[in-house]
Amino acid sequence: MTPAPTARELMVVAAAREIRDGERVFVGMRLPILAFALAQRTHAPAAVGLFENGLVRAAPADLDGTLYTMSDPPNVVGALWSTTTANIMGLLEQGGVDLGFIGGAEVDRYGNLNTSYVGDPRQPRVKLPGSGGGADIACLSRRVVIIMPQARHRFVERVGYRTSPGHGDGPGWRERVGLPGGGPATLITTLGVFRFDEQSKEAVLASYHPGQSVDTLRAATGWSVRVAPEVRETPGPTDAELALVRACDPEGVWTR
Repeated sequence: MTPAPTARELMVVAAAREIRDGERVFVGMRLPILAFALAQRTHAPAAVGLFENGLVRAAPADLDGTLYTMSDPPNVVGALWSTTTANIMGLLEQGGVDLGFIGGAEVDRYGNLNTSYVGDPRQPRVKLPGSGGGADIACLSRRVVIIMPQARHRFVERVGYRTSPGHGDGPGWRERVGLPGGGPATLITTLGVFRFDEQSKEAVLASYHPGQSVDTLRAATGWSVRVAPEVRETPGPTDAELALVRACDPEGVWTR
């Protein structure tokens, strides 16, 4: 009997479904690598993957084991372009990225992310890795999909530091500060999927994963959760989708 999908496998499938055929996708690390591979092998064969290390792929890496990093040899072999980080980031600056994946240690209701520190900046309780390319992806992608585990201490009313801006303080903020990208469109978590409302720019619960509910999502969120009128259970993966995810991560390094 095939084991039921894990929460992280559900995240991968939900993330893959956000990728449209023909889009240029700033892939990122861990789960987005699996999501990109799944999308290319199913509904988005013409999607192009951009990797921060300078790789551009028009086809997924061979199914010969887990990609632990974007620089692993299977991801290099067959790349459409092997260039520099500066050239990849230049595509962002030119408006050439349709979808960017991003994550963080903290997120708030407007999709702002913190990957810098928790607590007093002079003596932080937790020091985090910083921006990397996250701020660039958040500012310049035409739309952004946030993917991260959900817990109340991470889903906060207001992030302690705004490393990668989402919709700032609400409607009109990105325009006022001059950010050209569209900002967060979707927030995918271990418990469900939020969509950002076009008018309020606030995260709205669109679906809860199997085994979850509106109540469990609310309990794991540090702000008052808005719920879509048509909220429903997240559609589970097909047998084919689940088989592909597990083929890309046979040991469950990223998905268990």
